[in-house]
Amino acid sequence: MAGIFESLRKTRNAVFGQLAQILGAGDITNETWDDLEALLLQGDVGVETTTALLARLQTRVRDEGVYRTAELQRILREELLALLPPSPPLALDWPLAVILIVGVNGSGKTTSIGKLAAYLQRQGRRVVLAAADTFRAAAMDQLAVWGERAGVPVIVGPEGGDPGAVAYDAVEAAQARGANTVVVDTAGRLHTQHNLMAELEKVSRVIAKRVAWAPHETLLVLDATTGQNGLVQARQFLKAVKISGIILAKLDGSAKGGMVLSIGHQLGLPVRFVGTGEKLEDFAPFDREAFVAGLLGK
Repeated sequence: MAGIFESLRKTRNAVFGQLAQILGAGDITNETWDDLEALLLQGDVGVETTTALLARLQTRVRDEGVYRTAELQRILREELLALLPPSPPLALDWPLAVILIVGVNGSGKTTSIGKLAAYLQRQGRRVVLAAADTFRAAAMDQLAVWGERAGVPVIVGPEGGDPGAVAYDAVEAAQARGANTVVVDTAGRLHTQHNLMAELEKVSRVIAKRVAWAPHETLLVLDATTGQNGLVQARQFLKAVKISGIILAKLDGSAKGGMVLSIGHQLGLPVRFVGTGEKLEDFAPFDREAFVAGLLGK
C-alpha cells in the first residue's frame, strides 16, 4: 500500500525539494524570504496562506533570535503542522452511523467511496452503500463495481429517481441486515448549481428523519490535482452542507499538494483520508506529521 510520504513524491520533486537549496547552510537574508515565497506559491499553497505563513515565520525568527537557515527549516516544519487541523477519527459510535459523501464529478468521489467502504470493512464495520447519485447511470454502475470489489452491498434506485428515497432505502436495508454503517453517494454535478445544493440539504433531512443526528459525517472529496480550485469547491459546498472533513483523492498524481495547507488555514477543515494510488487498499487516514515530512522530504 502506498503511503502519504511516497504519494507526495511529485509535489516534493517538482517544488518542495528545492527547500534544501534555499534553507542550506547560511544566514537568513531577504533573498531567503523571496525564494521561500516563490516556492510556496509554486507549490500551490496560495497567496493568502503563503502571506500568513511567511508573516508567522518572520515573527518567530525575530522573536527567537534565529539567523541561520537551518533553524528556519525547523520553524517551517512546526508552522506547516500548525496550518493543518487535527484529523479526528470518524464519528462511528452510533447504532447506525451514516456518512454522506459530496464532491464534483471527476473528483474521484465514487472511487473514494469504494476505498472507504473497504477500509471500514477492515476496521470491522458492516457497511451498506447508497447509490444516491441517480442522475448518472454510469455513477450507479461504477459504485456497484466498487461495492463488489469491497465486498459490500449497494442499494440502487431508478435512474433519475429521488436521491433521498435511495438514501432512505439504504438506511432501511442496513437496519434489516444488521449493518452499522451507511455510506451515501450523492450527485456530483457542478458545485455552482443551486439545485444540487438544495438536493443535498433534502437528502440530509430525509436521513435525519430515519436516524437520529444523521448524517454523522459529511465528507467532501477533492481532487488533489486541481490545486487551488479545490479550495473554491470547498467554499461552495460549505454554503450548502456542514462538512466535517476532506477526502483528498489522487494525491499520488499531484504536484499541487500544497493546496491542503490552504484548506486547513482558510477553512479550518481537517483532511480525514487520502487516496494514495489506484488499488482498493491505497487509502489511509490522514497523518499530519507524515504529510509535512512528505513535503519537506524528511
